[in-house]
Amino acid sequence: MAMDYNVIGRRIRSTRQEKNMTQEQLADKIDVSVAFMSRVERGSAQINLKRLIQIAEILNVSPGYLLTGSNVESKDYLKEEFRQLLEKCTPEQQRLIYQISEVISKTDFGHEQEPVYIKRTRGYNVR
Repeated sequence: MAMDYNVIGRRIRSTRQEKNMTQEQLADKIDVSVAFMSRVERGSAQINLKRLIQIAEILNVSPGYLLTGSNVESKDYLKEEFRQLLEKCTPEQQRLIYQISEVISKTDFGHEQEPVYIKRTRGYNVR
């Protein structure tokens, strides 16, 4: 998966602005120039993992959020991603996703269980 530095830069800028922090302040905290920080936020400079983690810590977000836009610690983690995915699916695909999700939500992954079978729907058979 290729990283989209423009999107990562926009997330950094947006989060920095939400924290009422200037580019200069953020650049000083991670020991880079303001010009470099500006290029990172515009997506014209690639940022390494060390710097990304530093920025995430300073902005009090997860590095995953800066990379993906999802906060895994949030209660609503993946809610928007699932909504967007389901919008692209046919009603039949949505039903299958629901059935699979229902089985997973009832499964205790720490213990052996009997196999669960789901009604076959046009070639799909989930166990």
